Amino acid sequence: MNYFRTMLLLAAMTALFMVVGYAIGGTGGMTIAFLFAVATNAFAYWNSDKMVLRMHNAEPVTRASAPELHEMVARLAKQAGLPMPKVYIIREPQPNAFATGRNPENAAVAATTGILQLLGPDELEGVIAHELAHVRNRDILTMTVAATVAGAISMLAQFGFFFGGARDRDNGMGALGMILAVLFAPLAAALIQMTISRTREYSADRLGAEISGKPLALASALRKISSTAQRIVMPSAERNPASAPLFIVNPLSGQRMDNLFSTHPNVENRIRALEAMAGASGRGPGSGRGGNPGLDAGIPTRPSPIPVVRRR
Repeated sequence: MNYFRTMLLLAAMTALFMVVGYAIGGTGGMTIAFLFAVATNAFAYWNSDKMVLRMHNAEPVTRASAPELHEMVARLAKQAGLPMPKVYIIREPQPNAFATGRNPENAAVAATTGILQLLGPDELEGVIAHELAHVRNRDILTMTVAATVAGAISMLAQFGFFFGGARDRDNGMGALGMILAVLFAPLAAALIQMTISRTREYSADRLGAEISGKPLALASALRKISSTAQRIVMPSAERNPASAPLFIVNPLSGQRMDNLFSTHPNVENRIRALEAMAGASGRGPGSGRGGNPGLDAGIPTRPSPIPVVRRR
């Protein structure tokens, strides 16, 4: 059902793109908008991972340069039934992580130095498992295409604002319709993108908890990441806000409320869902399959962070 809903949302965004094209240039504009959407989606399909990693200056790491992190990703990928993804480090103090790639065979997982220093091993496992869940669900391609089309709609709307719509008889919306499309289409596209992202985060939390076997460790990680990220700005994310839905927690400043303008669900809602999952599965305190009993019980513990890879 989630997959079907996402396809409907993407179809709605494509239709919105065509409406803006029609408002600006009539039937000819709609055709051009459709062709442009196809071209941008094709480009995003083949290059989304490289684009996002470059946006955030991600550095590839290997088993030799970051053995503990690399081994953790490899073990969790095996548990998830996935090929080994590429592993990247982002030298940013804000704790966060994301996955990218058009399919499981071309996936990458990136973690900031901040998250490696903040979280203990069980918590970091939960985060990595969450990102691998996105890979297994093929969410990354969906969210990247949504972000690409949303950006194209905004660009097209700006073009219409500066140059005006078609004056020929093919433009059936008229001047008022064009103005409304130009003003409200970017907002509608943003809302669609946010809805896609927020729906997928709950699914990835659940599957990630199943992969790691430690739902309460993931809940603890979300609480730590959210509270710390609010105090630390991530410049690369602020420069590229379209990439925000890819992160496990919203990396943008001033975007913490669970409303229509948030790219992620409220963290406390996600934590409650994970705690309910742990209770339903009998994973109470200390039952987190190799986890830290104090962490699973909600008792503050001293984290053992993964060493941050050194520059070579």
